[in-house]
Amino acid sequence: MTQHGEVRAKKFLGQHFLNDEKVAAAIAEALPSAKEQMLTLEIGPGMGVLTKYLLNRSDLLLYAIELDRESVSYLIEHYPALGDRLMEGDFLRLNLKELFNAPFYLIGNFPYNISTQILFAVLENKEMIPSMVGMFQKEVAERIASGPGNKDYGILSVLLQPWYDIEYLFTVNENQFNPPPRVKSAVLRMTRNKRTELEIDEAYFKLLIKTGFNQRRKTLRNALRPLLPPDFSSVPYLDLRAEALSWEQFVTLGKAIIKARG
Repeated sequence: MTQHGEVRAKKFLGQHFLNDEKVAAAIAEALPSAKEQMLTLEIGPGMGVLTKYLLNRSDLLLYAIELDRESVSYLIEHYPALGDRLMEGDFLRLNLKELFNAPFYLIGNFPYNISTQILFAVLENKEMIPSMVGMFQKEVAERIASGPGNKDYGILSVLLQPWYDIEYLFTVNENQFNPPPRVKSAVLRMTRNKRTELEIDEAYFKLLIKTGFNQRRKTLRNALRPLLPPDFSSVPYLDLRAEALSWEQFVTLGKAIIKARG
């Protein structure tokens, strides 16, 4: 703790504490209103700048997980209302299906060094997470929200967009954190849509996306060569690069490859 009783930001944890109350309030309000009290998990609350606004929402039942012991001690002292809903630990090691047996919101000023892993966890638990609001490095947020034909468009964009409607809400400047990060940040909202399945196997869809983007400068004819059958004359889009295809076109492409393989 500092002499003012505040938590020291730890570089190895990727900590940058948001110090703008208006931004914190806007992030908390970005979660959709719930008709019944909705379980909500905040990742990395730090010193609770976001926590206090979430606790004020009567439609949310807030849980929080924090890896930094010093921050946990601070939160216990300043936010006793959390009680045993404050967990000390690593979000990435949580079994979310065991922790919650009902749908829950996910929110946080996410540590940059694990933000991508958090999104993969959302993907793995998409049937349980109807909405997520998170602070990301601006570059990561742009990548997730971008569409085909954009240089920012990538693996995560295509994997998330079939299941979530993604909104880039606003940009947050470096001086709104302590210590200031070297880059700008941005807040995203992801809202689960009504889709329950793709027209191809999900594991195959992921393989197709990852293989296509691993050599993103090559056309799909070359990038997907390990997956293509001997006769692929009927397979569409092979003269394009992965970044040119929407997720729907990747599904069409996958179905055509499977059909050509017989």
